[in-house]
Amino acid sequence: MRDAMATSSATRPSKPSPQRAESLRDDLVRETVFDVFRRWGFLQASLDPLGQYLAPEPFPLSIPDGPEFEAVAAEARRVYCGSIGAEFMHIASPEKRAWIQQRLEGPQPEVDQKRTLSLLIKADLFEQVAQQRYLGTKRFSLEGLTSLIPFLDQIFVTSAELGVTRALFAMAHRGRLNVMVNTIGRTAEEIFTNFEDVDPRSIMGGGDVKYHKGATGDLVTPSGKTVSLHLASNPSHLEATNPVIIGRARAWQERIGAEGTKQVLPLVIHGDAAFAGQGITAETLNLASLDGYNVGGTLQIITNNLLGFTANPEESNSSRFSSDLAKRLPIPIFHVNAEDPDAVLRIAMLAAEYRHAFGSDVVIDLIGYRRHGHSEVDDPTVTQPRRYALIKDHAALYKIYAEKIGVDAAPEATAVQQEMLTDQKAASQAKVKPHLHELPEYWNSFYGGALRPEDNPSTAIGAEEIASLTKTLTTAPEGFHVHPKVAKLLEQRVDMGNNKKPMDYGMAELLAYSSLLKAGIPVRLTGQDSQRGTFNQRHSVLIDTETEARWSPLSNVAPEQGRWQVYNSMLSEAACLGFEYGFARDYPEALVLWEAQFGDFANGAQIIIDQFITAGEAKWGLLSGVTMLLPHGYEGQGPEHSSARIERYLQLSAQANIQVTQPSTAAQYFHLLRRQALRKWRKPLIVFTPKSMLRHPDAMSTVPDLAADQFQMVIPDTVVRAPQRVLLCTGKIGHNLRVERAKRGLDGKQEGKPRVAIIFIDQLYPWPEAELQAALDMHGRAQEIVWVQEEPANQGACNFVMPRLKRLSRGRPVLKITRTASASPATGSAKAHEMEEKTLIDLALGSAY
Repeated sequence: MRDAMATSSATRPSKPSPQRAESLRDDLVRETVFDVFRRWGFLQASLDPLGQYLAPEPFPLSIPDGPEFEAVAAEARRVYCGSIGAEFMHIASPEKRAWIQQRLEGPQPEVDQKRTLSLLIKADLFEQVAQQRYLGTKRFSLEGLTSLIPFLDQIFVTSAELGVTRALFAMAHRGRLNVMVNTIGRTAEEIFTNFEDVDPRSIMGGGDVKYHKGATGDLVTPSGKTVSLHLASNPSHLEATNPVIIGRARAWQERIGAEGTKQVLPLVIHGDAAFAGQGITAETLNLASLDGYNVGGTLQIITNNLLGFTANPEESNSSRFSSDLAKRLPIPIFHVNAEDPDAVLRIAMLAAEYRHAFGSDVVIDLIGYRRHGHSEVDDPTVTQPRRYALIKDHAALYKIYAEKIGVDAAPEATAVQQEMLTDQKAASQAKVKPHLHELPEYWNSFYGGALRPEDNPSTAIGAEEIASLTKTLTTAPEGFHVHPKVAKLLEQRVDMGNNKKPMDYGMAELLAYSSLLKAGIPVRLTGQDSQRGTFNQRHSVLIDTETEARWSPLSNVAPEQGRWQVYNSMLSEAACLGFEYGFARDYPEALVLWEAQFGDFANGAQIIIDQFITAGEAKWGLLSGVTMLLPHGYEGQGPEHSSARIERYLQLSAQANIQVTQPSTAAQYFHLLRRQALRKWRKPLIVFTPKSMLRHPDAMSTVPDLAADQFQMVIPDTVVRAPQRVLLCTGKIGHNLRVERAKRGLDGKQEGKPRVAIIFIDQLYPWPEAELQAALDMHGRAQEIVWVQEEPANQGACNFVMPRLKRLSRGRPVLKITRTASASPATGSAKAHEMEEKTLIDLALGSAY
């Protein structure tokens, strides 16, 4: 018993010494107090330089009474309630929270105050000279937030030391011209020349305003490292550029390889009201950690002037900060008073280091003010008289900072002002607008503008190659458990690839991808159900029924094949399409495809389509070969599941800006996809893909069809001779007409019956005038030409094609047969749909016979 007691006594913890107990108590007091300030200190931080907004709020938890608590609270308040307000305790990772705590609470790094002052002088003086010389001209001045310039400089200096060699960033209007000069390195003369608006004939019908344009340049750090900078062009739909720049960064990173995320830094600079108000902000933030979209972290910078055009903060966001949207994600948010440049630079260092350490987004809320109206044309005293009474007598930041650090800034300011005035005078004598950006070398092989006749590659592949690719596409690894339904489909595809069975769209598409991959061309396909296919038609990824392991035959086509990527995207159209447009902008060698679950769903991405895809070349001279796959077809499945809104894309077509197509057979789809990749002409491609027509017998193809030379923009009717009527159409209705024509004996095979020819137009834009004229001239004795479509009269291609058909008719009447004009694209009743389609077919084939 004595031994047992001795053992128990030996293992019992010893009572801590009084000194140790006191130390533990001090640690507990410190941790208790600091925990409160880590969680809630930002509520009492001094963030608004003018002191009008963001008044201190009480903490949800109070600090215990006692002198020991008060002393620690004073220390914590210096860290968390000064010019920096940190929100990071919502992050679940203890490691990340501890990392931020250490950086904020430990010794603060020194900043280069001389460099900072010089940058502030340049930033403020650029705006002042522009104000003097171009009074009343829109420029979206940075005054009130000029600390953005040293902030960006520090971001790039710190990032360069961590291995970053390139930064791609997008930003709103405010401060863009200043950033071009003082960050990217364009000359003030170049920017002022844009104010002069010289050489207007060079951009007749195109171009863009100066504060939308992009620019490229290099920043050389004090240690001699170079960061290549690319400020992207963007439209007035400010936040629409967010996913575009992220997609572009991903493309650059993939070019580099394994170290890409460390070497390429994406940034987005937002306005405060736009960050809070635009839904695409949330969509893009959500892409950050998804496998198909991750870029190793983006620096999200809010240039917050606490004013959205004329809207006060309480009118723009429903919470204390415009950045609160980001708290739904495990990323840090740092609010910083823009008139404390030293604090601004320390947050810049911290943000760059955090992104490097954890591959995470970081939000920096740079809070200042706006010295002038929204666009310098406005009078802001009308809507914010109290705020602008404060701004009127508020000194420029470079003067405030110079006084703080005890430096006479006047000599340097005078020299900078004189340099700016000299540049402005030179700009007033310029004759040509300068070009502010350079395209990377990988664009040298590609072109925009009009299609060159010689750029007409064969898209055929032979039967032997088809058979070889088929074997790869239909073979799973040994021991892989393929779903019985998919296994049956693979068996059918073996027969398709060996010309024993007609080939459907799904098989033709996979053959197109695999043949391109084998040739070393990368292919990237994304969409909400793109791996399997919304209509169960693709199965580009096989899933083991027992383990759910995934296998894609397209990743195993050849040893040196192009990279194959297929991702099921999140439930978004705008951000996901914007990302793919951006990716295609910086990977022109690749076939980049975005697929809508149903064609009409692309409405959610209309800003991306209108502002980037259809207008990017005209506005900014920037090209993209992104391909949009939009399922389209009337089957009685309701309005949103029928129409891909063909009319909208045709209305947006001009100056050979896009390609609008509806391939009528599997082989046509095959050739179209290969044409898009093999041509050097880089234009967005809109493809109205089928739904029920995916397996329509009349739309299937054979192996010899894939060996035909290339995509046919017009498919003439070479079967029917001397028809009385010629029907022209696109898509599924044409196949239904052909099937019904045969049933009614109108295909010339029954004596005494009238004959009807059916011509498919598989490319609607650029309009294939010569090819269609040749197809019509084959039936020169036909008495009438009829456009037939399944869409209502005010939708589809009708209003686009009718005037063009009349030019080609050689005087013959041109009629149209459509559904009745409608506010809705389609009926939701299967029976009503059948009645409508029967009437269409009767009118097209039967009414005159």
